[in-house]
Amino acid sequence: MKRFLLPLGLFLALVIFLGVGLKLDPREVPSPLINKPAPAFALPTLADGARTVRKEDMLGKVWMLNVWASWCVACRQEHPVLVDFARRQTVPIYGLNYKDERADGQRWLQEGGNPYVESLFDLDGRTGIDYGVYGVPETFIIDKAGVIRFKQIGPITPEVLEKKIEPLLRQLNG
Repeated sequence: MKRFLLPLGLFLALVIFLGVGLKLDPREVPSPLINKPAPAFALPTLADGARTVRKEDMLGKVWMLNVWASWCVACRQEHPVLVDFARRQTVPIYGLNYKDERADGQRWLQEGGNPYVESLFDLDGRTGIDYGVYGVPETFIIDKAGVIRFKQIGPITPEVLEKKIEPLLRQLNG
């Protein structure tokens, strides 16, 4: 009888861990980059491969970095929300076109509207990796000093804008 207690105990521990894990929201995964300086980058723009944008170009302003791709289904759901939000000119939105073909990304913005001040072209995904991106879309809010203050995993919804992003932007710009 005693020889069954150890396997039974291990099984029950696994069931408890699984139960706790299933209740967690994968969009609430804390990023190790929150409250740390945003990784440096120097990337060509999607519109003009000869023009380069650097993280240092953003210093002194609060800005949003939205990681997207033309092949991303969730990005298509999020895109109208970003286009509408960009019209309000609350914060400059920069796109990071992630592991995409330049022509596909350009066509996608022409068809769906362009919410970005500039969209950066990250063909090999290295900058995305530096930011800890493991799926698109992901969005970051970066403060005037270049520090990441928020990360949204998955699409931005009107509710996320209203309850999380807009209050943070008021605080950072206030």
